Amino acid sequence: MDGKEQYDSAKDRPLPLEIEHTYPDYSLYGIEDTAYGFLTRGCPRKCGFCHVTSKEGARSYKVADLSEFWRGQKKIVLCDPNILACPEHIDLLGQLAESGAKVNFNQGLDIRLVTDRNLELLKQIHLDGIHFAFDRWQDKDIIEPKLRAFAEQTGYHRNKGKVAVYILMNYDTTIEQDLYRIQLCRELNFSPYPMIYDKEHCDPVYRKIQRWCSNFIFWSVPTFEEYQKGKGK
Repeated sequence: MDGKEQYDSAKDRPLPLEIEHTYPDYSLYGIEDTAYGFLTRGCPRKCGFCHVTSKEGARSYKVADLSEFWRGQKKIVLCDPNILACPEHIDLLGQLAESGAKVNFNQGLDIRLVTDRNLELLKQIHLDGIHFAFDRWQDKDIIEPKLRAFAEQTGYHRNKGKVAVYILMNYDTTIEQDLYRIQLCRELNFSPYPMIYDKEHCDPVYRKIQRWCSNFIFWSVPTFEEYQKGKGK
């Protein structure tokens, strides 16, 4: 195997209950202070570049309480594809806040679904990392104001709260649209995380953009044009 995820959408089924609700044996991997798991699965967005809907369904639904994979560890890494779309997400966010553990939403939160109510709970969670996605340029008029409001209302940034923004490139956007989204991250002091949709056939410029967005370079070289001229390399 090449390490890539393999699945057959025709054979996809929910995990058997005894597997979904089994407490992980972290000792198999020598993990002691971090809990990994899913509180929800599925996503209603049906994005053409994502296979979550094919694998887990076109709705977000609760599959576990936090206690099913967390027993006091200092850190929690959540792998949920779209927890804010789950009808029970308020209760689940409350469980995370009550845990007192550092929480990393590693698959991203849907910024389009952030409300005053769930934002108050998010601010109560001890964040070790939060990711949003600005993948669809068509959603710019929704996502950009939401990102700005989040920054203003929380004061979180790339260091406080460790805010990062996934930015899909080489799918249905122009280079200019990609750079606009990246520079929005600079303005908000969020870390841009550009991802290439088709790595095997993409123009080399996309890999250059990824290298420029490295934290070691991006914050000292303000434009991609300057990076291309050799600054920061």
